Amino acid sequence: MSITATSLTAATPAATEAQPKSKSVISSDFETFLKMLTTQARYQDPLEPIDSSEYSAQLAQFSMVEQQVKSNDLLTALTTQIGGGNIGQVAGWIGMEARSTAPVQFNGAPLTIAPNIAASADSAQLIVYDAQGKEVQRSPLSLSESQVQWAGVSSDGTPFANGLYTFGVESKASGQVISTTPAESYSRIVEARIENSGSRLILAGGSEITADQIRALRETD
Repeated sequence: MSITATSLTAATPAATEAQPKSKSVISSDFETFLKMLTTQARYQDPLEPIDSSEYSAQLAQFSMVEQQVKSNDLLTALTTQIGGGNIGQVAGWIGMEARSTAPVQFNGAPLTIAPNIAASADSAQLIVYDAQGKEVQRSPLSLSESQVQWAGVSSDGTPFANGLYTFGVESKASGQVISTTPAESYSRIVEARIENSGSRLILAGGSEITADQIRALRETD
């Protein structure tokens, strides 16, 4: 949880640093406004003096601008804190295994696959793709299993090379293909980052996903 503390600590100075700058800008603008107001009063026509209500209106307008600047500073600070909160929440996921459709690293150990078989299918196959998106294997799937183990071994017993792989499911009914969908697999989360687009999670092997792309989490064996 050290990442949470670091992220929040880093976010707080950014928010507090913006406040003195804004205050100095407001103070400078207010002094300029008073000088203009004083000059306006000094050189007004004595026969047609400025109505006091105009002074009140100008003061009210400046006050509104001042409040708007303060509101903008507050929103900026809140946005910074929320961003830090996101990284704090996902920091606890580091070391866990996330289930998604992102490419998963194979290093010789079996991978857990969650196939998404069409409800009306009477048969299905698991399709394996390498890092270049080339199909390297097909194998039959049981319609009753929600998860299967892919051993990473070819039909002749030769192990596949280590690297990134993705999976798909081809569902059939009466011999006809009715759908081909991505299959989800588990991969370990190794890092959490904050980017302009939001929080991102880095999986073993380098794949990147967002929190909303995760369908399940489990502890690493």
